[in-house]
Amino acid sequence: MLESLRNKRILVVVAHPDDELLGLGATMNKLITEYGVKTHVIILGEGITSRSDKHNIKEWKTELAIHKRNILEAQKSVGYHGVSIYDFPDNRFDSVSLLDIVKIVEDEKRNFAPDIIFTHHGGDVNIDHQRTFEAVITACRPMSHENVNTIITFETPSGTEWRASSDPKHFIPNLFIEVSEINLNAKIKGMESYEFEKRSYPHPRSPKALKIQSQRWGVSVGKEFVEAFQIIRSIN
Repeated sequence: MLESLRNKRILVVVAHPDDELLGLGATMNKLITEYGVKTHVIILGEGITSRSDKHNIKEWKTELAIHKRNILEAQKSVGYHGVSIYDFPDNRFDSVSLLDIVKIVEDEKRNFAPDIIFTHHGGDVNIDHQRTFEAVITACRPMSHENVNTIITFETPSGTEWRASSDPKHFIPNLFIEVSEINLNAKIKGMESYEFEKRSYPHPRSPKALKIQSQRWGVSVGKEFVEAFQIIRSIN
């Protein structure tokens, strides 16, 4: 599978700053440093303002500026090539037209011309993750002129695993990418750049928990460190 990704153009579409690292930070670092991929990340939402009762951009002006700087710091840690940052309201993607999100994904696709898209698992408890997945699927309808031949989803710690145990939309991976401790440390270092997102153990976004998560998937497939994914579509 990894050889099929060599030298490909990979678009990563996420809802919030830090999701790009939580979902595939170690894998991106591996693919960039070892497989010559070209990567571009789209961050659709501002990722902060839901911490207030009302959506008020002005109230969070300082924090939003810091958040955007943190994105660039995290980018350096992982090494991905480019990023586009948008400002859809945090945890309120259901308050805007899905078409507006789809149009951004379509525009970014035209500009970057990806072969492969990575995005959120569609069953996440987070509404922004759900809408991001829906926008990607809609923007990549499998018609004759569509260049994206592969769509892959990832889990987002503190969003994917919190779905009710009885819910049928759980993340069931079918692709496991082995990463090195160097790749994993790049992911963790990038996460630590996010001043408003990093947490202490046992929170799922803590450095220790991220390492445990990678080891957990590794144990399930006989490797030391792994990131897990679900292939949604692959046309060969």
